[in-house]
Amino acid sequence: SCHVEMPEEERQVGPVPPASLAADGLRKSSWGLLLTGIVGGALVAVYAVATPFVTPALRRICLPFVPATPKQIENVVKMLHRRRGPLVDIGSGDGRIVIAAAKEGFEAVGYELNPWLVWYSRYCAWREGVQGSTRFHVSDLWKVTFSQYSNVVIFGVPQMMLQLEKKLELELEDDARVIACRFPFPHWTPDHIIGEGIDTVWAYDMSTFRGREKRPWKRDTSGGSFK
Repeated sequence: SCHVEMPEEERQVGPVPPASLAADGLRKSSWGLLLTGIVGGALVAVYAVATPFVTPALRRICLPFVPATPKQIENVVKMLHRRRGPLVDIGSGDGRIVIAAAKEGFEAVGYELNPWLVWYSRYCAWREGVQGSTRFHVSDLWKVTFSQYSNVVIFGVPQMMLQLEKKLELELEDDARVIACRFPFPHWTPDHIIGEGIDTVWAYDMSTFRGREKRPWKRDTSGGSFK
């Protein structure tokens, strides 16, 4: 459910659609949010197709938006069972993970580069009644510090996982959990694994990684992997 970038020395920002000038006004009323949802829903489909052809000239490496499947969301929620603290979805796309986490009682935040997806996420959160416990920001993940979050979700690709692994290792507290979807981190050993194929989810606890707990994980025959 993400759209994220590889790190770059300077962020290059493409042309901003004229509709962005009305963003503040759209947030002020339910009618504005409804309009944002209608327009955003159409643009999500267009963006998913057009992005790989439009943005490579503007950014070093661009990753297209791929929505999370219902099973992926379900597996992420399972990895959040009994967890507390704020949650962040790195590359939040259309906000599905953030909204699902908010429904489970988390204060959830999403960071996403595409402003159209951010506006659409805000509309979806309003529609689902969780606008009070969700926030969405237009931001480059490499310029955000994640130390304040206890739960981190990332739908990444192999090209970025090593650099993101190093970033999170430096920034997160010992009680944090990182949940990776679609692709695991290259050097970390997961504490829990659940799902199969593209729906596989890996959970990494910082306390384990830093040697405070050294217990091996094993796969549960019911589909999960728990200590």
